[in-house]
Amino acid sequence: MKEVAPGTQDQKQPLRANSKRALSDVTYLPHKKRAILQDVTNNCGENTKRSCLNPTEIQAKKRKVAKPAQPNVSNEVPSAAELPPFIADSKPVSSMEMRLRSSEDFRCLDDLEDNAPFRMSSNQCGTNNNLLQSQTSRISARPSSSQKKASQIVAAKKANISELLDVSKHPDVADIDADFEDPQLCSHYAADIYDHLRVAELSRRPYPNFMETVQQDITPSMRAILVDWLVEVSEGYKLQANTLYLAVYLIDWFLSKNCIEKERLQLLGITCMLIASKYEEINAPRIEDFCFITDNTYTKEEVVKLESLVLKSSSYQLFAPTTKTFLRRFLRAAQASYKRPSIELEYLTNYLAELTLLNYGFLNFLPSMIAASAVFLARWTLDQSSHPWNPTLEHYASYKASDLKATVLALQDLQLNSNDDCPLTAIRKKYTQDKLNCVAALSSPKLLETLF
Repeated sequence: MKEVAPGTQDQKQPLRANSKRALSDVTYLPHKKRAILQDVTNNCGENTKRSCLNPTEIQAKKRKVAKPAQPNVSNEVPSAAELPPFIADSKPVSSMEMRLRSSEDFRCLDDLEDNAPFRMSSNQCGTNNNLLQSQTSRISARPSSSQKKASQIVAAKKANISELLDVSKHPDVADIDADFEDPQLCSHYAADIYDHLRVAELSRRPYPNFMETVQQDITPSMRAILVDWLVEVSEGYKLQANTLYLAVYLIDWFLSKNCIEKERLQLLGITCMLIASKYEEINAPRIEDFCFITDNTYTKEEVVKLESLVLKSSSYQLFAPTTKTFLRRFLRAAQASYKRPSIELEYLTNYLAELTLLNYGFLNFLPSMIAASAVFLARWTLDQSSHPWNPTLEHYASYKASDLKATVLALQDLQLNSNDDCPLTAIRKKYTQDKLNCVAALSSPKLLETLF
């Protein structure tokens, strides 16, 4: 048996005599040297107690007999996270199940978990290759596994960022990152952040044609009904806009890889809204609350089971740049041309961007392009005396006016409600409120060809 140092035995007695001492007395010890973490189990044997009494002495002893090739032991212990409490009790916002059942009758497929994930090649995504090439020329390319290619990409990215930060080369461009006093604006590295987001939106996007290639029991109109109902749910529970955008993204991502029957579409909607709430909200609603707003059509066990499938389908990577992500940057660039910030411009831009969530066809456009087009059309709606796209917007959005023509025209069709056979009014009712300046009642004049 090993002999214990006299100093160690002296320290045993006060510790055992006062075993119920406050936690703060033990925690706030002088931070001279931290012992290497030895045992993380719950077994408190005699050796464990002895090593906890004087860790500095024992560490010094072990340092003398330690071999040079002895591996380091990590001292990081993962901490448990608690789920946020429930916001408030709420009544059912709407019954979407009756609207889904009023659609055409389709045959039911097998259960969702029995279907293997469906993957498509990149050339089947229906994306304009010229557009992607033009965008990747402005932003950094995707990282490669090769170190040589990776170094080239990093060098190109640094050159691109330095060019973006150097506003002095463009006299007509306002520097929206000049405010260094506000730490929340992240002015020092805002350009680096959005450079990363422009790369991420190319790799983390759903397939724009999954309705035709993957789904056999769901139509774009059913998806629109679901999203319209989720807008009402987010309003009823006072959820953030980021939660709504992320929930719709998770729905599209899951539907682009997995086939699902229409009876489970609403279940998918509340499951994705639950995941998005946990990710974005401080106090997220409980699972029971999401079951309640479906009139208890689904059980808690069904939601938890599908939640696991959604997370596995996304490889547990919930981060994805949405249209709302880029709206903050582009609106700040648009407000630079005003002496006072235009609240009406912000409300109208958010309204136009949310309208695109209902339309399945807008999956063909990148989120940054939708955000830029929403700013373009909002500025044109409020003021026709000047061009809606100025050098500042072109600089920070990395889009020319000609690049936005197709997206702006499609967005104006949504605004004027000329291409909507079955109007869904949740978003329009939301933005006809006085607190949002009733921007849904505004309409834009015809777009001129000279604007592009």
